[in-house]
Amino acid sequence: MSTRTNIIHQEDCIAGLKKIDDGSVDLVFADPPFNIGYDYDKYQDNRDSNDYLAWSRDWTAEVTRVLKPEGTFWLAIGDDYAAELKVMLQQEHGLSCRSWVVWYYTFGVNCKYKFSRSHTHLFHMVKDLNSCTFNDDKIRIPSARQLVYGDKRANPKGRLPDDTWVLRPQDLAEGFQADEDTWYFPRVCGTFKERAGWHGCQMPEQLLGRIIRACSNEGDLVLDPFAGSGTTLAVSKKLRRRYIGYEISEDYAKLVKERLKKAKPGDELDGAPEPLISVPDTANGRRLDAAKTKKEIPKPHIKAKKTWAKNSTAKKTL
Repeated sequence: MSTRTNIIHQEDCIAGLKKIDDGSVDLVFADPPFNIGYDYDKYQDNRDSNDYLAWSRDWTAEVTRVLKPEGTFWLAIGDDYAAELKVMLQQEHGLSCRSWVVWYYTFGVNCKYKFSRSHTHLFHMVKDLNSCTFNDDKIRIPSARQLVYGDKRANPKGRLPDDTWVLRPQDLAEGFQADEDTWYFPRVCGTFKERAGWHGCQMPEQLLGRIIRACSNEGDLVLDPFAGSGTTLAVSKKLRRRYIGYEISEDYAKLVKERLKKAKPGDELDGAPEPLISVPDTANGRRLDAAKTKKEIPKPHIKAKKTWAKNSTAKKTL
């Protein structure tokens, strides 16, 4: 391969992908701009719809070309273009959708005139459904039979994760059982230790860890056309995979290089490997001081609240 591996290339991904040999990449993870007006460093995220789809067609065609026959392509995309890109990958590029994962989280984008956005689509696409890499033994989790019921019939190896990833399943005592299709990973919020702090769209390392463990082996080549904060590349290095990344922003590329210098093969991934187990449920969470909170509420708000309670028929009904 003429393109250097284990490096972040500061260039447009389409130009970079054209330098990669056909059928040479084991796994691609792409989290492209969603065309929703996000304020990136260099890229303009408000293209005309037809222009955005034409651009998406170009880079996904290159991704398909560089994938090995048994290769895997994971695409993270928002609601606005999820349907168009899934159809494009299947009908125009000949890929098959092995799984359609919904990664759900709270603390999403707060909306004023519609329900707040709190999920991302993750399309698990492959060239060949029968020969693609899928290491189920690397990503199994404890089943409800093991954790809840102590059932002796439970598979001691656990079960495969679900395909909807939810933030606080610990609050749903009867939810997320062994036969359901739900995953769980928190977003990398501003207060999290793993937060890089210079890129707003940072994927959790544990989410990438699950994908990379499942769909590649040590020594395999992982590619990210939109390196962003560098999570795919850092996790690939920690999990002893080779990697290639592209980033159009010179500033972001420099920061990714610094992140990669700190990551070592064999390092633990940031974040809790099993958030369901590590995060307390709401009943055991922190409590606000009621007296202190009341003092901090402006007096007009307190008065309005009392007036509503006095006049509310809803309160009497309850």
